[in-house]
Amino acid sequence: MPFDLQPILTGELLELRPLRPDDFDELYAAASDPLIWEQHPVSGRYKKEVFQGFFREALQSGGALIAIDRKDGRVIGSSRFHGLDSQKSEIEIGWTFLARTHWGGVYNGEMKQLMLRHAFQFVSRVIFLVGTENLRSQKAVERIGGVRVGSRPDAGGQHSYVYQITAPR
Repeated sequence: MPFDLQPILTGELLELRPLRPDDFDELYAAASDPLIWEQHPVSGRYKKEVFQGFFREALQSGGALIAIDRKDGRVIGSSRFHGLDSQKSEIEIGWTFLARTHWGGVYNGEMKQLMLRHAFQFVSRVIFLVGTENLRSQKAVERIGGVRVGSRPDAGGQHSYVYQITAPR
């Protein structure tokens, strides 16, 4: 069975589903806070014209998921599967952001657990590339069990730390 890069994943707090073109306005509303992006290599992503490029790339990636709060049906962020490498039995989870109203760990934790559970049906290793200046995301990945194993450029050429989580045995 091939890796489904855009599954529908449902948890207690969140539903993750494939990103669609008509999601732009709701996702941009969640992303338009400058504080979300202040430690990110693309710190201007809160600006509509910059976010439009991010959104277009997300749609083109074929692996983007939108995060919906199950309590009220609001769009609160997104994440993405990327770079499936069957030879290495690995995939990247990245491009994740959440509205500040949903910071604090439980929503990010559930999002990542849903994505990890799905990924580990197909691969044995998940990696996360996190900007060297993005301390908030580094801590978030460490909180879900990510271990820093090195560094390399991300898809945009920015120097990033590589974190990994391996499948439970």
